[in-house]
Amino acid sequence: MRTGGKILVDQLVANGCRTLFTIPGESFLPALDALFDDGPIRTIVCRQEGGAAMMAEAMGKLTGGPGVAFVTRAAGAANAVSGVYVAHHDATPMLLLVGLSSRAKEDRGTFQEIDLKPIFGAMTKWVGIVRSAERIPEYVARAYQTAMAGRPGPVVLGFPEDVLHEPAKVADAAFNGPASPAPSGADMAFVKGQLATSKRPLVLIGGGNWSQHASDRLASVAKRFDLPVATAFRRQDHFDNRHQNYVGHAGLGMGAKLATAVRRADLLLVVGEAPGDVTTEGYSLVEVPRPKQVLVHAHPSADEPGRLYRTDLPIAAAPLPFIKALARFAKPNAIPTWAHARQDLRRAYERSLKPVATPGSVKLEAIIAALSAELPEDAIVTNGAGNYTAFLHRYYQWKSYPSQLAPTSGSMGYGLPAAIAAKLAYPERTVVALAGDGCMLMTVQELATAVQYGLPIVIIVANNAMYGTIRMRQERLYPGRVVATSLVNPDFAALARSFGAAGVTITRTEDFLPVLRRALTVPLPTVIELRLDPEAISPRQTLSEIRQTERAKPRKRR
Repeated sequence: MRTGGKILVDQLVANGCRTLFTIPGESFLPALDALFDDGPIRTIVCRQEGGAAMMAEAMGKLTGGPGVAFVTRAAGAANAVSGVYVAHHDATPMLLLVGLSSRAKEDRGTFQEIDLKPIFGAMTKWVGIVRSAERIPEYVARAYQTAMAGRPGPVVLGFPEDVLHEPAKVADAAFNGPASPAPSGADMAFVKGQLATSKRPLVLIGGGNWSQHASDRLASVAKRFDLPVATAFRRQDHFDNRHQNYVGHAGLGMGAKLATAVRRADLLLVVGEAPGDVTTEGYSLVEVPRPKQVLVHAHPSADEPGRLYRTDLPIAAAPLPFIKALARFAKPNAIPTWAHARQDLRRAYERSLKPVATPGSVKLEAIIAALSAELPEDAIVTNGAGNYTAFLHRYYQWKSYPSQLAPTSGSMGYGLPAAIAAKLAYPERTVVALAGDGCMLMTVQELATAVQYGLPIVIIVANNAMYGTIRMRQERLYPGRVVATSLVNPDFAALARSFGAAGVTITRTEDFLPVLRRALTVPLPTVIELRLDPEAISPRQTLSEIRQTERAKPRKRR
């Protein structure tokens, strides 16, 4: 006989969980007790449930299996919503476990009682409540299967407190892995025919279910056919950016030539990605619902192709099986007419890597370029949301998979928790987080987690004393009318030292590289604060230029 808490922990072990992120709660003490004995699961105590959930989501991105977080009822579950939403939007396998009130108190409005299904139902693949210790193995195995099958995503399981205390005799049940759908011969015959006649094809990749093997195989195919390959928003690590067939990032701040290539493509091969408003510049490059491009959409979930765009060929296939099928195509007798277009796109991408100077003594464009040149090829770089990320997207080159952890949901505060998860998953790899000043302060308490577990990560804080993305848009709509976007910040280096981390402030670009090199050698977290000029609002325009341009435009009377 085992308690429900012990049964639950045993199921997590059987299904491959090796790291669990938590904020302890009295509602699941039996499960915490089951974690006491030395075992394969490392328990990471965090400082806020949103951070714990973001760490679990990042672990899911890195490993391909569900990252696991355990939180308590009501307020704990509500705080975790931010991380669950990231997993939902980014198609990341994740498992959120929630301790609940006892079964005898259900529906009485008892202390911290919460109904999980209406809160999480719209952003998860499944919400289950386990009301019997005997059924814990069944529920956990189903949770793993659901989180990983088709389009991956989060699952939430609730455990009434008395269920975790309850003894039961039941066999373990491990999930053996999701089905891997593959394209049919007829599917690939259609693709082959389209490639034979296409003059302007473009491959767009992204989504989950990716691997270094898939990236390598696609690189080989792209080179053999001289196909241009673009990555979707914040999926730049899916393809080596140094490869001759890589032509750029179809995300925010997309290059003009790449945007034109997407719009004018006569064949769009979308692999693993679910094209949305960011990837298509507000649906202007690929029209809804009937694109002008011939659209072939390969996705692991049969529900995704055709959901938004009427596809010429919807294919239920994971990226690797589809790419392997492409690799079996014979090389054309002559590389078709798209070779020059691919070369032109590549040259445009390479030109975009040359930093354009921005105002101030600390130039973010130069610092990102230095990071790209200095960090190891397998370094993991994380970020949250904000205008500082536009510099990262433009000037950093991703070279291996997985090495980019970034929320396509645009969630602030993600960079630090993601970096913690990355260092736990890959302790031998260099991990660097980028955060804006507003972004950092949303989850800065997790710096204590990094210190507690001795994680030597580097956190670079781009401090321009504002919510930069919102200020930029505010200036475009209401130039000079600044409300609610200015910030008064702490001394981030001193704040880091108060946690027991190292902290350095950079006021000149030339000081950055020596500080970075030193930070990469110390055995504790290091925060590097960059004091940026507020004028350096984006890689392309200063704050004053935006304001002056908008003021010069004729406006209707309000």
